[in-house]
Amino acid sequence: MAPSHVLRCCQRALGWIPVVFINLVVGWSYFAYVVELCIFTIPNDAERISYLVVFHLLFVMFIWSYWKTICTKPANPSKAFCLPKVEKEQYEKEERPEEQQEILKKVARELPLYTRTGTGAVRYCDHCQVIKPDRCHHCSTCDMCVLKMDHHCPWVNNCVGFSNYKFFVLFLFYSMLYCVFIAATVLQYFIRFWTNQLPDTHAKFHVLFLFFVATMFFISILSLFCYHLWLVGKNRTTIEAFRAPVFRNGQDKNGFFLSCSRNVAEVFGEQNKFWLFPIYSSLGDGQSFITRLVHIDPEQANAILQSNGKSIHHSEESREEEADTAQTVSVTMERESLTGSCSFYIPSRLQEPTVMP
Repeated sequence: MAPSHVLRCCQRALGWIPVVFINLVVGWSYFAYVVELCIFTIPNDAERISYLVVFHLLFVMFIWSYWKTICTKPANPSKAFCLPKVEKEQYEKEERPEEQQEILKKVARELPLYTRTGTGAVRYCDHCQVIKPDRCHHCSTCDMCVLKMDHHCPWVNNCVGFSNYKFFVLFLFYSMLYCVFIAATVLQYFIRFWTNQLPDTHAKFHVLFLFFVATMFFISILSLFCYHLWLVGKNRTTIEAFRAPVFRNGQDKNGFFLSCSRNVAEVFGEQNKFWLFPIYSSLGDGQSFITRLVHIDPEQANAILQSNGKSIHHSEESREEEADTAQTVSVTMERESLTGSCSFYIPSRLQEPTVMP
């Protein structure tokens, strides 16, 4: 067995340590709350039952969203972003970076690509051998390109991206509610044990420690949850928050901002009845995104419009409103852009993204 393969297996095994730790803490919190607090400490039956009902509701939603985040495999670019056979052979034979970029630009004209590297080059992953879709990045831990990658989270041992970002936000939300509910309901018994108003029993340690742990996790999760709510409202990923995406006309940190409501709908879906459930309802395919107006080449606009059964009609000033964001491409032709460039909205769709087995 190759040493690199052994190292990779060891890294994958070590990656589960944070997940095991979280599950041990959650398992202990379940025992401490249900058995030590509700059964052995709380004397009132009505209070005990009401606590248990709410606790188990939050517990189920927390575990559900947590494991959906863990088990949902990151989506990676489809075959449409792979170089065709002829261009791939040319790219591999070519040693000059300038010529390689020309090959990539030729292929990229037929794809809904509007972001570039800091130097203006087409983003290409030599490891995965794919042209990176907008907002796609290569994760060295997962060893793959991940669509709309946000970050790699060690606590779920998985990449957080297009396929599971909603589940990750819900995981933060329900873990925060889980912790604050435990801390709030345990507080009075924590005070009684701390002031010796209750006799010393085996439940005392569990109740005291449960309050400290729940409060500590709540404070840490609250800041992270608020940060990701801000990202959702701005339609940014963690990577884009630290490094603004580069478009043809330069960096634009608000390049994917639509409106607060549409930004939220892109992650949680258009039907708000599904927002609080870890059920997939995000919009789009993760490979093309609606964005603010950016400048592109006329050839690229024509190619994408033709793929949608449309064509560009030159006029002094013509504008088509977007009727269906999944299938329609709107083009605004300005008088000065008729000879060089056009402004373009990006709702183009490709085939569904693939998920690594």
